[in-house]
Amino acid sequence: MSRFIEANGLRMHIVDEGVGPLVVLLHGFPELSATWRHQVRALAAAGYRVVAPDQRGYGRTDCPEADDAFTILHLVGDVIGVLDALGEPQAVVVGHDWGAPVAWNAALLRPDRVRAVVGMSVPARPRAPFRPTDGMRRLFGDNYYQLRFQQSGVAEHDFGPDVRAALRTLMYAASGSAPPEQRWQPMSSGPFLAGLVDPGAAPAWLGEDHLDALTAEFTRTGFRGGLSWYRNMDRSWELTAAFAGLRIHQPSMFITGEADPGYVGSRTAIAALPETLPGLRRSLVIPGAGHWIGEERPDEVNAALIEFLSGL
Repeated sequence: MSRFIEANGLRMHIVDEGVGPLVVLLHGFPELSATWRHQVRALAAAGYRVVAPDQRGYGRTDCPEADDAFTILHLVGDVIGVLDALGEPQAVVVGHDWGAPVAWNAALLRPDRVRAVVGMSVPARPRAPFRPTDGMRRLFGDNYYQLRFQQSGVAEHDFGPDVRAALRTLMYAASGSAPPEQRWQPMSSGPFLAGLVDPGAAPAWLGEDHLDALTAEFTRTGFRGGLSWYRNMDRSWELTAAFAGLRIHQPSMFITGEADPGYVGSRTAIAALPETLPGLRRSLVIPGAGHWIGEERPDEVNAALIEFLSGL
């Protein structure tokens, strides 16, 4: 069921299916609640209440005008606001891509409300002793894509006038469908989609219908909402100084794809997960899967989620 709730001062669009213990699914960039279509059906059928919101700045959820209204504290507050609006005392929170840091931080900051957590594609990391943009600049140079995302208008221009082609190109290039020579390299610099291959048709796992839905929403809203999350990384780092050194003790799981363009750069953080997440139950790397793992490999991801949930 698609409906609207009031959460943390926002009018938020959610998909709400099933009856049972609550599982909240948090999408990433540039995605929507519908990204979780395979997981919503499977988890609801397995006996869970499943809620997937369009997150702050995305789709039919409000997009605040203030540039500083997209910090990690706002995003975690939205998760807690969803639970409050639903009248649910606790939830298992699952996040993919940008949704993963929100899930990790929700578990870290509100262990009373988040009883277990799953991150997909982006592992949990301890708070660094330096600003995120400073670290990126030292490692990758001034034109690294997340640094390009900091300046209003630059990344929007990188996506170009053809929203459908831009989304299709990115989805393909970051997936296991693309051969290694056509895969997006997160350490590359310059315009975000420069040099990537447009496959001309949606990969089978994505489907033209879902690409239609993504295109319609991002054509209507633009990309400012999602890009504002990147533009608040340093601000979020400043605001979370008091929580440095905390660890996530709830039951947790991490899932990623071996063909995810970010996998190689995340190996050190993945290896450190037992220390970062004392309650870690499983760290799963799916061979051949790319970044959009819940869509590319729904059966394997759903089986892992149901196994994890049933063991709580």
